[in-house]
Amino acid sequence: MKVSAFTYVRNGFNFDYPFLQSIQSVLPVVDEFIVVVGDSFDETRDSILALNDVKIKIVDTVWDEQMRAGGYIFAQQANIGLDNVSKDADWVFHIQADEVIHEKDYPTITKAMKDNLADKSVDGFLFNFLNFFGDYRHYAPSRRYHQKEIRVVRNNPNIRSYRDSQGFRIFNDPANAVNEKGKKLMVKKIDATVYHYSYVKRPETQFKKHVEFGNRWEPNDDWIEEMIRIHPDGFDYSKIDYLKLFKGTHPAIMHPKLHNRTGYLIIIRQ
Repeated sequence: MKVSAFTYVRNGFNFDYPFLQSIQSVLPVVDEFIVVVGDSFDETRDSILALNDVKIKIVDTVWDEQMRAGGYIFAQQANIGLDNVSKDADWVFHIQADEVIHEKDYPTITKAMKDNLADKSVDGFLFNFLNFFGDYRHYAPSRRYHQKEIRVVRNNPNIRSYRDSQGFRIFNDPANAVNEKGKKLMVKKIDATVYHYSYVKRPETQFKKHVEFGNRWEPNDDWIEEMIRIHPDGFDYSKIDYLKLFKGTHPAIMHPKLHNRTGYLIIIRQ
């Protein structure tokens, strides 16, 4: 069995993504790791090279600043990752730059891939999500945040990233996936969890990230002035329906970041 993995990242340090921890958390369960690195102005690319791991292959890209509809640029970057995995890979593990896998789940993930290798009716595997919010002690369990996502798919050229790269679908014409609805994958849910740290940033950094993402959805910059008016001090972490206290352990690779970070929650609802 051969397993490939891919991620995409651009300006990972500027937006405080745990992208290095993300990559390192998946390396133990894969044979190769494709990192699609966008044209960054920080040390993102150099830091990935510095990991000095033979499994890692960097693919350089330049983001189209005019591509501002539907978040499709994220799916575009994800599909570049899919296009660069080895043709003889059986499974493809997708991890995003703000997601980390816990080492306790390695046996479960590997077993699922091995046990279903010959069963072609299984297109992939569905993972649980823990969406941390404001700090490393609280997570958002509400339906406002995705609680499950596909993170391992079979290496099939008809499987492509869907919409803004949150999921995958099977397309009749993969080259024209933007104009095709696609078919849902047949996946199995496994007892493995993605630790999602998208909302664990300083308010000013979180605001910058929201502007960057908004630029991939909005046709122009008119909305940014209103965002600045509403959030003069950065992202407002008090705007949350409810949270739960996290009583588990974080992936070991994240422990140094945990020790150097305070929380940004203003109001906590549990």
